[in-house]
Amino acid sequence: MKLLTCEYAGRSFAAVSDGKLVYEAAPDMLTLIKTLGGAMPGEELLSGEAVPLESVRLLAPIPEPAQDVVCLGMNYVDHSAEAEKWGGDAEFKKNAGKAVYFSKRAARVIGPGEGIDGHFDIVDSLDYEVELAVVLGRDAYRVSEAEAEQYVLGYSVFNDLSARNLQTAHKQFYFGKSLDTHTAMGPWIVTRDEFAWEPELGIRCFINGEKRQDSNTRYEIYGAAHVIAELSAGMTLKAGTIIAMGTPAGVGMGFTPPKYLSRGDVIRCEIDGIGVLENTVEK
Repeated sequence: MKLLTCEYAGRSFAAVSDGKLVYEAAPDMLTLIKTLGGAMPGEELLSGEAVPLESVRLLAPIPEPAQDVVCLGMNYVDHSAEAEKWGGDAEFKKNAGKAVYFSKRAARVIGPGEGIDGHFDIVDSLDYEVELAVVLGRDAYRVSEAEAEQYVLGYSVFNDLSARNLQTAHKQFYFGKSLDTHTAMGPWIVTRDEFAWEPELGIRCFINGEKRQDSNTRYEIYGAAHVIAELSAGMTLKAGTIIAMGTPAGVGMGFTPPKYLSRGDVIRCEIDGIGVLENTVEK
């Protein structure tokens, strides 16, 4: 089932969809997640008044997260290698046997079709990163790897836009990853029961129609079970937490010379079985 946030008839709300029709379910996605209480949404939600999916405007599934997005760096072997080659500094060293975590401030997450502000007054190296987003359906604390699946609500497509010059200048990820409009997610959350655990899905990114990234989530170094178990051993991951699982090789900084984003560039991120997230750098 698809869980989405949309605008229709002058209102925004959280809804469920079978891929054809949209059924209003809650005022917002965090309320819907709380109402579900960790359970998968049932077919009973696909009832009552509905509108065609193509009639609504899709927003990010969680436009205003309650907490920062949890992100993994260098979580694909090939991206780890290209990052180390490009940077050389400590923050771009290869994964050395431990997951690399950082947080991404997202006061507002942009959804399908929304414009990206390049912030080119302070950014000279805007980059893209297609990632699998894992969304938690209930609070997780001291959860084992064997239990982790039951804490996952579902999955979405995520674009971890990154200002590389800020990332390197400040010797850490936070500022360079957190500029306004630099977190994109959508088009919806597909519930975990639609996939095997853990999902192995084709993941790709195109810039102006040119394929830049092409991999499969099976090549993540650390999967969701490991991440949820490791982090929840010492911190509570709240329901609605978004975990961005890292990106494969092919980001702009990995090319010689680098292929960074410019005004007018169209970024198309896609993951098999989930959908397409497309945004344009508008200013």
